[in-house]
Amino acid sequence: MKRLRHVFEALGFAVAVAVLRLLSVDAASNLGGFLGRGIGPRLPVSARARRNLRLVFPDMGAAEIERIVRGMWDNLGRVAAEYPHLLRITEVESGRVPWVDMDPVLTLRDKSKAGIIAAAHLANWEVLVGAAAQRGIDTTGVVREPNNPLVRPLIDRLRGAAGGERTPKGMTGAKKAIEVLRSDRVLGLLFDQKMNNGIPVPFFGIEAMTTTAPAQLALRFGCPLVAVRMERTGPGRFRMTAQGPLTPPGTGNRQEDVARLTAELNRILEGWIRAKPEDWLWLHRRWPEAAYTKER
Repeated sequence: MKRLRHVFEALGFAVAVAVLRLLSVDAASNLGGFLGRGIGPRLPVSARARRNLRLVFPDMGAAEIERIVRGMWDNLGRVAAEYPHLLRITEVESGRVPWVDMDPVLTLRDKSKAGIIAAAHLANWEVLVGAAAQRGIDTTGVVREPNNPLVRPLIDRLRGAAGGERTPKGMTGAKKAIEVLRSDRVLGLLFDQKMNNGIPVPFFGIEAMTTTAPAQLALRFGCPLVAVRMERTGPGRFRMTAQGPLTPPGTGNRQEDVARLTAELNRILEGWIRAKPEDWLWLHRRWPEAAYTKER
C-alpha cells in the first residue's frame, strides 16, 4: 500500500511539474499561492501554526493570526509552484533576486574562503543555493530529502538546475559539511527547526531546542558565519540580505561561545520573523510542549 501511494504521489508530482513548466514564473507562482491560501488554512496542521502564533504573540488578535496563517500558506503554495522555475528565478540577468548588503558573502567568493551561510525557512529558501551559485559562489546546502523515494530524483534535478550542490541532512550531511569547509567552499545551513540534540536557547523569549551546527562549525574551522535573510517581494521575486559575519564571543570557553553565537542567530531570526511573519514556516514543532501550558 505504501509503495502504491508513493507511485501515485510521484506521478502526480511529475504531472504538476510538467504543467507548471508551461507557465511563466509569475503565473506558476500565482497559481501556487492561490491554491495554498485556499486549501492550507483548512488543513488540520494549520492548528499548529495558530498555536505557535498565540504562544509568541499573546496579544495578537484572531483576525491577524488568520491573516498570517493565510499568508504563510500563500507563500508555501508559491514555493512548491516555483520549483520548476528555480533557474529562471536565480539567473542574475532576471533581476528576480537582488542582493542587498551581501558583501560578507561575496567576500567568500573573492577570497576563495570557507564560510557558512545560516538561513531559515523564510520566503523560498530553495532559492538560496542557486542564487549563490549563479554569482560564482561554490555553495553546498544541507537539505531535507522528500519522504517519498520516487520523488527524490525529480526534486534533486529541480533543486540542482540553478547550480550549487546539495547534501541530505544526517550523518551524510555532517561529513559533507566538514569536507566542504576543509576545501574552502561555502556551506549553507537552515538553523530554524527544532533539534532535539541541540541546546535550549531563547527564541521569542522561550527556551527552544536549537541546532548548534552553524556555531560549532564556524568556531572549529575559524571561518566567517553570515546570516542571510530571504524575503519574498512578489511572485518569483525575492530580496537577499546578509548580516555579519558574526563575531565569536571569544570567552575562552568553547561551550559558552557556541551557546552565545547560537543565541545571536536566534535573535537575528526573531527580528526577521517579526518584520514579516507570513514569510516564515509556522508549522514546525518549535517549542517544548510545556511552553504552551505554562502561564506567561
